[in-house]
Amino acid sequence: MSVNLEMFRNIMEGVGIALDGVGVLAVVIGAVAAIARFLTHWRREGEAAWKLFRQHLGRAILLGLEFLVAGDIIRTVVVAPTLENVSVLGLIVLIRTFLSFALQLELEGRWPWQLAVAKNGCQHGPNSTAPAGGTCLP
Repeated sequence: MSVNLEMFRNIMEGVGIALDGVGVLAVVIGAVAAIARFLTHWRREGEAAWKLFRQHLGRAILLGLEFLVAGDIIRTVVVAPTLENVSVLGLIVLIRTFLSFALQLELEGRWPWQLAVAKNGCQHGPNSTAPAGGTCLP
């Protein structure tokens, strides 16, 4: 029985490390793509290109953070569920969640729980103001 449990823990450790790798790759690939887009558009679009660069880079960071948190959760809960490890995980998740909220506020100009207001004034969300039978246009 302990052999199976040890094998399961080793597999989950590998899954956690793989998720960390995917998170890092997401940030690196997203950053390279954002830089490439910026360099090809900055002369034509000026300030708009800078704003798009920041948005693309922020989205890459957010995606990477999600994978990194998933890897941390798997490794902490499955591989080494000690009180100290769970406390450290809680702190890491708290910090990364704050970073995610701050990045989303920076990118979209609103908190995740606030309604998104489209250019036509239509609101997306649970209390949508879409016309009857219609949808909000972005």
